[in-house]
Amino acid sequence: MLFIVAALALAGILLGAAAHTPLPVFLTASAAIGTWLLIFFIRERTGHKES
Repeated sequence: MLFIVAALALAGILLGAAAHTPLPVFLTASAAIGTWLLIFFIRERTGHKES
């Protein structure tokens, strides 16, 4: 339960910060994070075939 409360608080802080940033900065950061997550996902799916 504490984890859920902490996750919601962190999401609120991040969304609040995103609301105060200019749109080009927000879109650039979102694209960078999305690209990083996509690369991480692909590396995880293809890198652990041996085990």
